[in-house]
Amino acid sequence: MRFQRQSGVFLHHTSLPSPHGIGDLGSGARAFVDFLDRADQSLWQFCPLGPTSSVHGNSPYQSASAFAGNPLLVDLRDLVDRGYLDDAAVEPPADLSDHQVRYDRVTEFKTARLRSAFEGFEERASDADQDAFERFRERESGWLEDYALFTALKSAFDDAAWVEWPDDVQTRDPDAMARYREELADEVRYHAFVQWCFDEQWRDLADYAHERGVGLVGDLPIYVGFDSADVWANPEVFRLGDDRRPTEVAGVPPNTGDEGQRWGNPVYDWDALREDDYGWWLDRFERLFDLVDIARIDHFKGFDEFWSIPAEADDPAAGQWRDGPGAQFFEAVEAELGDLPFLVEDLGFLDEGIVALRDRFDFPGMRVPQYADWCEEGHMYQPMHYPEQSVGYTSTHDTDTVVGYYRDLSDRQRDCLHYNLGTDGSEIHWDLIEAVWNSNAGVAMTTVQDLLGLGSDARFNVPGTATGNWQWRVTEDGLDADIAERLRQVTDRTIR
Repeated sequence: MRFQRQSGVFLHHTSLPSPHGIGDLGSGARAFVDFLDRADQSLWQFCPLGPTSSVHGNSPYQSASAFAGNPLLVDLRDLVDRGYLDDAAVEPPADLSDHQVRYDRVTEFKTARLRSAFEGFEERASDADQDAFERFRERESGWLEDYALFTALKSAFDDAAWVEWPDDVQTRDPDAMARYREELADEVRYHAFVQWCFDEQWRDLADYAHERGVGLVGDLPIYVGFDSADVWANPEVFRLGDDRRPTEVAGVPPNTGDEGQRWGNPVYDWDALREDDYGWWLDRFERLFDLVDIARIDHFKGFDEFWSIPAEADDPAAGQWRDGPGAQFFEAVEAELGDLPFLVEDLGFLDEGIVALRDRFDFPGMRVPQYADWCEEGHMYQPMHYPEQSVGYTSTHDTDTVVGYYRDLSDRQRDCLHYNLGTDGSEIHWDLIEAVWNSNAGVAMTTVQDLLGLGSDARFNVPGTATGNWQWRVTEDGLDADIAERLRQVTDRTIR
């Protein structure tokens, strides 16, 4: 799919301004849409929206569901407006930060309020809200009931992984499922209620963005977490053994200068998926595109071939390449869903196979100047060489900020960057924004951190590390009208 020449900004929802210690779907999100509107931007990109867990460092790429929304993103003020909570309940405690998400404290605070809101809903909700909730449960039952029961069972079994639950629950024995659905009915209903709140608020926010000409760019991690509703409810989709544990897990092989990575996610049984006409994936895509307009496919390489590591091996080098589903998969998806508004993460393993698969479907790949060799003429990551069918980024959620990157450059690379961009580096963040915006890339993206010229302390994520990530937040003052105006001028000048 080819996108019109346009531009946008990346900011994950947890980073939005909000009084409750974490960004949400309320007024801070609308303030950011207004910022994008003032800056004449047409895209807002963000990380996956699913529930997160401290077990996985609160990463949005390790979720308990590929379908559900993150309860921590629910706007509590909206629940006051609906009459489920009173004002006093949402008064923020002093130990929540405007600059950093303190996940343990935020989870404790917001979960208690969501529980109270559910009680208020049960006692005081209007007939219209009750009907809307029931319609939501019916409409999304294909994933919602499994997710809500899974989450209720996690609590009932002291947060143990599902492979440690009683055998009849692991195997979803019909009698056991019926018994627990009855015993945990209130808890299941609570988790469904939270998802309804997320869904209602999301649709209101999406409408607000669309009315201002802002499209939503979501993110699709190729893999799901093992301890998730997805694997528990759909074990046939994954390579699992008789003990229901993964026989092979995902990762990447060693490369020059690193030892590879063992991610630990179960890999897919693509043969079984093909026999089912990729039903689980089609359901996943339909839910995703019900929420967003465009999706970035993370680790696109895995659809061409994937690195599969024996589950018992700790060393990524013990893995081997296996064939992914390839073009047949996307042909099947295209036949069912029509044009595929995908852009793809093709960084790191840009070989003949992934390029052929990407180009066959006209999926734009990613170009990031932080990967450039500034002293090599014609290097593919220098903005002046970006192809039209690409998305240029100043930085991403996984890289350093532009300012942090620039400070760590060698003297030689810095001199070559100065020469190529015709700059002295005094405003390097704007230099790279302008270079990416001025490139031939069909889509240009930056981050709020780069717009503000922030250093490495504002970095969102350091891959391969488990702590200190996903915490950075912007304040309302950071969504500065002068910065929006400067970005608008750059956008106007570069005809985006």
